[in-house]
Amino acid sequence: MRVNDAGCGCGCGAPSRAELGGALKGSGVQETAEGRGRHLIEQCLVPRGDFVMGDSSGDRNHADGEVPLHEVRISRFSIDATPVTNADFERFVADTGYRTEAELFGFSAVFHLAVQADDEDVMGKVPGTPWWLGVRGADWRRPGGPRSDLDELGEHPVVHVSWNDAVAYCAWAGRRLPTEAEWEYASRGGLVRKKYPWGDEEVDEHGWRANIWQGEFPSRNTLEDGWLTTAPVRSFVPNGYGLWQTVGNVWEWCADRFDPNYYRLSPDVDPPGPSRGSGRVLRGGSYLCHSSYCNRYRNSARSSNTPDSSMGNAGFRTVASAI
Repeated sequence: MRVNDAGCGCGCGAPSRAELGGALKGSGVQETAEGRGRHLIEQCLVPRGDFVMGDSSGDRNHADGEVPLHEVRISRFSIDATPVTNADFERFVADTGYRTEAELFGFSAVFHLAVQADDEDVMGKVPGTPWWLGVRGADWRRPGGPRSDLDELGEHPVVHVSWNDAVAYCAWAGRRLPTEAEWEYASRGGLVRKKYPWGDEEVDEHGWRANIWQGEFPSRNTLEDGWLTTAPVRSFVPNGYGLWQTVGNVWEWCADRFDPNYYRLSPDVDPPGPSRGSGRVLRGGSYLCHSSYCNRYRNSARSSNTPDSSMGNAGFRTVASAI
């Protein structure tokens, strides 16, 4: 399995910006008006409490650092019921004029079956993950490339946003990205040591419970859950805290730097993540996850990428501390 720049191997995780396009210059880090934004997403209040963080199921990916299991106490906070949608992100851009890193760099990572671009706009494959293509002109407005658009995708999660882009949105909205511990605590929805937000039943028992891959990856998706790429953010069923689709659909950026050894020395109260590291944590898996090669659509699963990287299967949701 390929190991990306941030140190985590994941077939459905996109290559880093550098892997796709080399050492290109550009930065989406721009000043935004802090705290003035119209963040309209419904909020779920997550109560203060303790939980066991890490993989209890035995399905862990050893290089990801899902163990040791450790008890963590989390302070109360509010979290978006859904990932930030295209409509939400459009309000942010309209208010600030912000340009994402995909727009500034001029390309982003697109899954090969989702590409909508002329041949000259496809930059090529990355060794080890040939299903990912660098596509010129792919960005949040054009998720498949220059021939795509957001028609009927307003309530789908925004994608092709880097960690830096997500932080910029948070500054505008007066919010922040969740810590990795907050994200996992919220995803569990009050259930103890369960694999998924709904329990331990597999994702396809009694009807599909999340948007993941069906069929033969990466060439044939049978679309049993209804979606080749993203699904509307209020698809399937919310968890015990009212959160929709914390697993499957899109990876979600967290605030933390990534370190596979962090759980061995993590604080037991509101852990902030490592103080060093080049990669940033992604949680929850995506529409490209499949049990045959990437079972990271679980509460405890972890991945990472560089903070300037963007891809067609990663977005974010925001949080705020609650007094």
